[in-house]
Amino acid sequence: MTKCKLLILLLSSCLAFAGQVHARYYDDVISSGYIAIGLYKNFPPYSFEQNGQPAGVDVEIGKRIAAKLGVEFRPHWITPDENLDDDLRNNVWKGHYLDKDEEQPLAMKKLADVMMRVPYDREFAFRRESTGEMAHEQVVMFGPYQRESWRITFDGRKLDEVSTVAVFQYHPIGVEIDSLPAFYLTAAFGGRMRDNARHFMNVAEAFEAMQNGKVDAVMGMRAEIDWQLFKANDPNYRIGENGFPMMGKQKWDLGMAIKSTYRQLGYTVEEVVDQMIRSGEMAKVYGQYGLTYELPGLYQEVQ
Repeated sequence: MTKCKLLILLLSSCLAFAGQVHARYYDDVISSGYIAIGLYKNFPPYSFEQNGQPAGVDVEIGKRIAAKLGVEFRPHWITPDENLDDDLRNNVWKGHYLDKDEEQPLAMKKLADVMMRVPYDREFAFRRESTGEMAHEQVVMFGPYQRESWRITFDGRKLDEVSTVAVFQYHPIGVEIDSLPAFYLTAAFGGRMRDNARHFMNVAEAFEAMQNGKVDAVMGMRAEIDWQLFKANDPNYRIGENGFPMMGKQKWDLGMAIKSTYRQLGYTVEEVVDQMIRSGEMAKVYGQYGLTYELPGLYQEVQ
């Protein structure tokens, strides 16, 4: 073989190797002694850092998964991309082209072994592209562990009750910018609540605005609202008992995701989470953060 051909062969081999992602089958996880749990960064009360340490309900679940497998828990922090499809691609099955691990030869791309807080929704999981191909063929979404919903908290010194969102035609309410509640409050009922919808970077900022008297209520995901109420520990802040007409889906289940080739790992993780739910341990995890825990639909159906 000539030196030229040998060089071409070596370069081709290196390029093929550099394009690989870090394969993490069940046996790989066990032999490595750790499991990488995909967690959204700065997303309390689900996953965040507190005093320099990972915290939140998804972190606690991840730690229990690791303990049952007899391996070390390692957080794989996820910065949200433009949409969930991007998050799954970048963190579960392909890897981000900018995300390089210096400890791996030829800069292999890092992936989570298991990604938390993924919608457990059949329509989303089996969605097809315009070409007819499966949008999420490389991903398995499994293990529902929580049902989420929307919630309003309000200042009882400003409002007697919130039995209908129509009250926000007359009272300012804080929402996270570009969120579904933000679109809802600016469009529902012919836009009659639009002028009273105040937009903030996140639910925490909206809640702080309520504490400072700038808004009379806050709308967000139930767990985020519960977390703010838990930290504030102020009886003046109460929970609305209203529904959300014309909002569409108001409750949804959340589960996990793995690469489609890692099913054995998925079966093991799913068994751990299932035991947590059935034993009541999952509800206790949520309770320690002051959150309301609701069983996902799969478990409600068999009760």
